[in-house]
Amino acid sequence: MERPLIAVLLLVGLVIGCGVGSAYARARRSWADYQTIKKSVPGARRAAWLLIRAVTTKIGVIALLLVGAVAYAAVGADDESAQPSPTPSVTPSGRPGR
Repeated sequence: MERPLIAVLLLVGLVIGCGVGSAYARARRSWADYQTIKKSVPGARRAAWLLIRAVTTKIGVIALLLVGAVAYAAVGADDESAQPSPTPSVTPSGRPGR
């Protein structure tokens, strides 16, 4: 009767040991990954700020071009002589033929 009890306890111990061992290995890998990511954060932060600055600069240039285009459209063309000017015309006061 002692032999099956020892076998069951050994099996339970192996199952528990495998679970604890895999959890420990996962925790060690996670800690190593955390340390690696923690060291790379300043570089990633610097890259993010550079990208934000580039996008902000592009938006500023586009906004300035739009403001310039609107101002140019509001002022009008510089060459006024190219457009036909109205000529005075005589309108008859009465109906013709009477």
